[in-house]
Parts: sequence; C-alpha cells; structure tokens
Amino acid sequence: MFQPYGLSHGIVATVFVVVTVLLLVLPATQTTSRVFALLVVAVQLPFQIHTMLPAQWDVAYSLPLQLCDLALIAAVCALWTHSPAATALTYYWGLTLTAQALLTPAYRGPDFPDWQFLMFWGIHLCTMWAAIYLTWGVGIRPDWHGYRVTLVVTAAWAVIMMMFNGLVDANYGFLNAKPVGSVLDLFGPWPLYLLVAAALITTLWALITTPFLSRHSRAYGPQRGR
Repeated sequence: MFQPYGLSHGIVATVFVVVTVLLLVLPATQTTSRVFALLVVAVQLPFQIHTMLPAQWDVAYSLPLQLCDLALIAAVCALWTHSPAATALTYYWGLTLTAQALLTPAYRGPDFPDWQFLMFWGIHLCTMWAAIYLTWGVGIRPDWHGYRVTLVVTAAWAVIMMMFNGLVDANYGFLNAKPVGSVLDLFGPWPLYLLVAAALITTLWALITTPFLSRHSRAYGPQRGR
C-alpha cells in the first residue's frame, strides 16, 4: 500500500520537479501546448474508462466529479485553446487545491505500479504541470476576472456536489466528511472546516493573483509563443 512520505512519494516529488524544469525550458508554442494536451488525454483517459468498467464501478468513486478531475479537464482545454477561463481554473485549482495531493496525499490505495496509483498521481501532476507551463511558460497571467470566475465555478460545484453526495451516499470533494490525515483536520469538524477552507482559499487565491497585476504584467496575455 502507498505510504505518504515513503519512497514512492519521494520519487513522485522528484519526478514533479524534474518535469517542471523541462516544461519551463520548452518552446512555448501552440503546437507544444496542444501536444501536451493530447499527451494528458492519452495518459489519463484509459484510466478513467477503466474506473467505469463493471469490475471497478462504484457511483461513490468512479465518476470524474472530484475537483481534481475537473481541474484536469480544464487544463486540457486551457492547453488546447489558451482560453482565459480554462486557464484561470487550471491556475487556481492546480496550484492550490490539486497541489495538496503532493503535500498531504489522501490516497491510500495500492503502491506503484498499480493503475490506481498511476491514475491518482497522473491527474494531480499533469494539472500542476499544465498550470505552471501556462503561467510561466506560455505567460498567461491571472487577473481579477479569472479570480472571480474561479470562485463562482467552485462555489457552484460545491453546492451541486453536496446535494449529489447526499443522494448517492458519496463524498466527492470531501464536502460531506473529511479525508483521513489531511490538512482539513486543522479546521475543525463538519461543516466548520468547509467555511474555514473557503475563507482560506478565497484569501490564498487573491494573494497569488496580486503579484501578476503590476503595471509591468499583462493579465491573461501570452508572454511567450503563440
């Protein structure tokens, strides 16, 4: 079984750093972005299909409704189109919420090379890599419009998922109960931890928007490549 902060976790962190460096030195062209998007789909789609086969199917786990799943979808769209809205979702979700998987992974399944291990880390790492590449490689910068769009979309997702979780007895997004051994343990019981998390996320997203809004920055305009 996978152990947080064990050998495989350390290898994942090392791979993350190495690939990040490589992405930042690649030519930031539209072709590069689209090849990146196609590679993400090619790697992750078979895993998603596998989770929906009868042998693995469970309505509480198999649907791509976690925020990390939606972040990956947004990342693919952003890589293919350089859409401001998709890029904003990738940036804010990918570099804060999705990044928590690397710092405090909730995954407790089989270790490498099991498909569940590869799927979990593939989703999270690809989203973070896309966010970094789009922001510092291509140069698409966040702004307050993207910040507001992400807040609205995230709030709508949370409301819908809480109702869905109640209907099917699931816990997508950890909205109805906390995962074991996560940073949410610091935020109190349900529903207090949701309110604390929402306040922290709103503040954190504002903080990671501000540095890009100087007079020398171009909000959501590619700085490199086409």
